[in-house]
Amino acid sequence: MTLAGFIAYSGALALAAAIPGPGLTALVARALGSGFRSALYMSLGLIVGDLVYLTAVMLGLAIVAQTFGMVFLAIKWAGCAYLAWLAWSFWNSGITAQAVEARTAKGGFVTSFLAGLTVTLGNPKTMIFYLAITPTIVDLRTVTIAEYGMLALITIVVLLVVLVPYLALAAKARWLLRTPRALKALNRTAATFMAGAALAIAARQ
Repeated sequence: MTLAGFIAYSGALALAAAIPGPGLTALVARALGSGFRSALYMSLGLIVGDLVYLTAVMLGLAIVAQTFGMVFLAIKWAGCAYLAWLAWSFWNSGITAQAVEARTAKGGFVTSFLAGLTVTLGNPKTMIFYLAITPTIVDLRTVTIAEYGMLALITIVVLLVVLVPYLALAAKARWLLRTPRALKALNRTAATFMAGAALAIAARQ
């Protein structure tokens, strides 16, 4: 691979990540509802999901993904169900001023990480991106381990650079909302984003 190829991959990935979609929507809703740390953990799960798809394409496993489509279908609906449950929780229970700290602490690493991983693996858009972009800049027949490592590193860095500012802004807005009325709007907003992400993933073929 050439330097131009790495740059082209970075730019395409950054653009795709910055465009609002199910993954970004779920992250923002997580930051609004549970704070920056929980959303950051979730973003790590999203990134690992991207790496899974990148690795699958690099290993030529697109055919395997199609052959075992039921597995990916099950993951997709599991992700939808989880997002729908979160939407219901935020809409009905929500966050009180007294529970802000406790709710943030409950967003453990494993739970948040797995939520992000499930959302990514359940979103066909991610696989389509790697299937469409990677073969145009990488010769899958001659790619080296070093080149794969470089692409994986670029993927991690680019996604963090794009996602973290979204999370920081959403988390900051969360801490600024203290009154009961504002918290109610926060809960309903987070629920709406979560439900929208679930519907977006469910609607994708």
